[in-house]
Amino acid sequence: MARRSEPTPSLFAAAGLETAAPRPLADRLRPKKLAEVVGQDHLVGPDGALSRLLAGRSLGSLIFWGPPGTGKTTVARLLAQETDLHFEQISAIFTGVADLKKVFEAARARREIGQGTLLFVDEIHRFNRAQQDAFLPVVEDGTVTLVGATTENPSFELNAALLSRARVLTFQPLDAAAIQHLLARAELVEGKPLPLTDGAREAMVGMADGDGRAALTLAEEVWRAAKPGETFDVTGLTVVVQRRAPIYDKDREGHYNLISALHKSVRGSDPDAALYYLARMLDAGEDPLFLARRIVRMAVEDIGLADPQALVVANSAKDAFDFLGSPEGELAIAQAVIYLATAPKSNAAYKAFGAARRAAKEGGSLMPPKHILNAPTKLMQSEGYGAGYAYDHDLPEAFSGQDYFPEELGRRSFYHPVERGYERELIKRLEYWAKLRRERAGG
Repeated sequence: MARRSEPTPSLFAAAGLETAAPRPLADRLRPKKLAEVVGQDHLVGPDGALSRLLAGRSLGSLIFWGPPGTGKTTVARLLAQETDLHFEQISAIFTGVADLKKVFEAARARREIGQGTLLFVDEIHRFNRAQQDAFLPVVEDGTVTLVGATTENPSFELNAALLSRARVLTFQPLDAAAIQHLLARAELVEGKPLPLTDGAREAMVGMADGDGRAALTLAEEVWRAAKPGETFDVTGLTVVVQRRAPIYDKDREGHYNLISALHKSVRGSDPDAALYYLARMLDAGEDPLFLARRIVRMAVEDIGLADPQALVVANSAKDAFDFLGSPEGELAIAQAVIYLATAPKSNAAYKAFGAARRAAKEGGSLMPPKHILNAPTKLMQSEGYGAGYAYDHDLPEAFSGQDYFPEELGRRSFYHPVERGYERELIKRLEYWAKLRRERAGG
């Protein structure tokens, strides 16, 4: 079968003006070989995972996982170039089952004449389970070498069967040095420096948020906006390019990563880190009431009775936000975060409740001891309900020391307070009551 015919020349090409067609800076700076890819040395460096695969001439199917603008598409193209495979690119957003069948048939035809196919699937996580299953036969028989790209955690978004046939490679957000390298290359290509102060340049690196394509787009906007001889400081840069929205989706992994970071910072008694993650989430548009609910959970799970006021403060912050709204009410949430992060920590109540629930589930429907049961009828009195009950308030120190557990279960100990905060006082009380209980039980 003949190779695919060349595409029809564009109007620009027909008129001899193709070189004049505008191309985005990111496209013009696209690397021509793997060694030019920045920020992914763990993959394409001398000892990188992909470099080793290419050296062994054994590529196999791959899943590229990482945020936007980190080079996933570029690396896939270069892999096809390095392995002499035909590069075919599709997007899960615009491709249906019928389109997939055509792509697979073309790959089979190329295979018959000795030409392999690297099929790059952008946003592969957007295919449903059935569509993902369609890749299995052509991956298994070698019709295509699949390279899927996703910004979402493959463990959650891709079929186990597909994951078992591919190796997951993680692309990292570009660090500041990598972004600066891209900007320097852009200045070389454009033949002029970015009209930015040093502070504004650093600010723009931060605005890129680890996204190389975004950094180059911002650079283009700066060059377009600058008048001859004009240099932008941080304020001017902000006016020109506005602020890039944080990469954050309340239904996706970024959401869960940040709320986990906030919770663990509070648990780890680091108010500064906790405030940082709180600010990140609010800045990204998170619902403040969602954060207030999580803070209430932190109060009962990680602080408990080490500081009984923690729950009061957390609930008060929620009520204050309800009353004040945004942005004033967000300060109440921030104040609660600081209070919880600096409070003494104890998960003793959390663990005690978990242990009690397990005992309740394992023990089944055990009858409480009869002496603590009410006896509203003569029949129940005759059965011994309420017999021998000691009313604690009538006894010295308002403590009877009676056993309240079902006889079949025996006495259990679930709550073990820690030597922190208010729970120190609870330890003293529990130890004293245990002493009285032993004495009144006869030693």
